[in-house]
Amino acid sequence: MRPLLPLLRLDALRTAMLALTLLGWASLCLADTIVLKNGRRINAFNVVEAGDKIRYETSAGELSLPKSIVDHIEKNGSAPMPGSPSADAASLAITPPVLSSAPGGDEITQAAVHDGTVDRAYIAKLEGAARSTGASAETPVAVAHHAAAMFELSHGDMERALSDERTALTFAPQEPVLLMNMAYLHLRRSEYTQSLDYLERARRVAPQNPDISKLAGWSYYGMNKIDLAVAEWKKSLALRPDSEVQAALDKALRDKQEEESYKENESAHFTLKYSGNAEPGLARDVLRTLELHFAAIESELNFSPPDPIGVVLYTQQAFADITKAPGWVGALNDGRIRVPVQGLTSMTPELSRVLKHELTHSFVGQKTRGHAPTWIQEGLAQWMEGQRSSQSAAVLSQIYVDGHAASLGHLEGSWLSLNNDQAAYAYGWALANVEYIIEADGMGDIERVLDRIGSGQPTEAALREVLRSDYAEVSQSTNDYLRKTYLH
Repeated sequence: MRPLLPLLRLDALRTAMLALTLLGWASLCLADTIVLKNGRRINAFNVVEAGDKIRYETSAGELSLPKSIVDHIEKNGSAPMPGSPSADAASLAITPPVLSSAPGGDEITQAAVHDGTVDRAYIAKLEGAARSTGASAETPVAVAHHAAAMFELSHGDMERALSDERTALTFAPQEPVLLMNMAYLHLRRSEYTQSLDYLERARRVAPQNPDISKLAGWSYYGMNKIDLAVAEWKKSLALRPDSEVQAALDKALRDKQEEESYKENESAHFTLKYSGNAEPGLARDVLRTLELHFAAIESELNFSPPDPIGVVLYTQQAFADITKAPGWVGALNDGRIRVPVQGLTSMTPELSRVLKHELTHSFVGQKTRGHAPTWIQEGLAQWMEGQRSSQSAAVLSQIYVDGHAASLGHLEGSWLSLNNDQAAYAYGWALANVEYIIEADGMGDIERVLDRIGSGQPTEAALREVLRSDYAEVSQSTNDYLRKTYLH
């Protein structure tokens, strides 16, 4: 998300300093986590209990769950960037069917996971029995590994969750629940092609399961195949009403209607749609520039997104109508890079910077499975496009010295509710902190932090492990860096 307003002007930051003094940062939106009894974790905002329902908000709108399937609610956590496919996938409130084919399935689940850990010795014992007695003992092993996978997922360890679910499938390869969960895990990792492979296998076994179409819709949407996403979500709704699917379908239909007259182009890593009023030469310039930026960011972050990235070029009005973003947002990445280019006929330095900023979000979002906090996303995107803290250092440092600096924890969640002055400060402070981390010991530290966030670590824990500093210490070091580098 790239801002439209001149965020780093000193007068804007002085106004932001006053706003911080008067308002503070408690109003920034921190996410809650709804933990389901099956181990699923749903990142959401404004979670409230209403009778026998839990109501909450995500990028798909206001949704609800039966209270009976909720284990507990964790308050004030971090969340994926709202509006991205990774965020949407993380918010899928699907309760998989119970593996009822296994006698004593509940007992197996309780024996496999108890006292806050996975009992690997018990699972190994089940595997030994399966090897010695044959097929009759294989389903209990699958149940145990599935329980372990759900436990690991609930604790943010995606790699172990995938490993356990994959092992479960070797013992029950035709079980649709396991196939859907493998698809779900790959969807959480923005690995859409792999997700669809498992969903097609599940569809052959259970062709009328609405959750298969629900997940397939998210996969196609993430791949920028809107028509296929719409078809899957319509099929899912025909099989079973679902408020989340309906919200996703409504959003996709708005995209589809706007883009029906758009032209298309593509390159090695991008699929591009652009208004028929735009210059074809501009579309070619955009793809050429994006490919250059792709190579540069790929080298910096030691990561390459596995699937093509969608890009849409809008008129100014269409951008406002489709994204519903605040007025200070000049471009947006909600899984697709959305940029207004009205009046342009060829690439400009400013458009190139916008594209690199938004492309950085695609890399960071996929590298961290959608769990990078907003301050890292926006700080790194600004740094990648070439911005530095020279103009804002004096005011940022003064805000810090006066005790009004925002905690990085308060900058983890969505910024879409910020006013112009608060956004000016948030972008400036995020850039300063990321700039300090990179200048102190190179891009390698950022890469390692992102890897740990992607594996499920909270951001502050990742910073402690890589930088040996918590949030407060990073902010102190950032202020010291600003004073030494720009204010001496």
